[in-house]
Amino acid sequence: MEILIFKTDVTSKKKAGIVGPLLSSLPAVKQWNIDLDDCDKVLRIVASRIKPGLVESLLNKAGFNCQMLDY
Repeated sequence: MEILIFKTDVTSKKKAGIVGPLLSSLPAVKQWNIDLDDCDKVLRIVASRIKPGLVESLLNKAGFNCQMLDY
């Protein structure tokens, strides 16, 4: 398992409710959460063998900004 961290513009629980089904559609994603209180609206994903570009592309196509953060 690996942890991926992304900066997003998901600013509300309602928007997080849109992101949830998108991430759940990826079998490699085991867990995810968005810290709505963080200034970067950090999305953390626990997954096995997933490319960060896939997550970025999926959220970008849904109208969200999403960029992987180095940690």
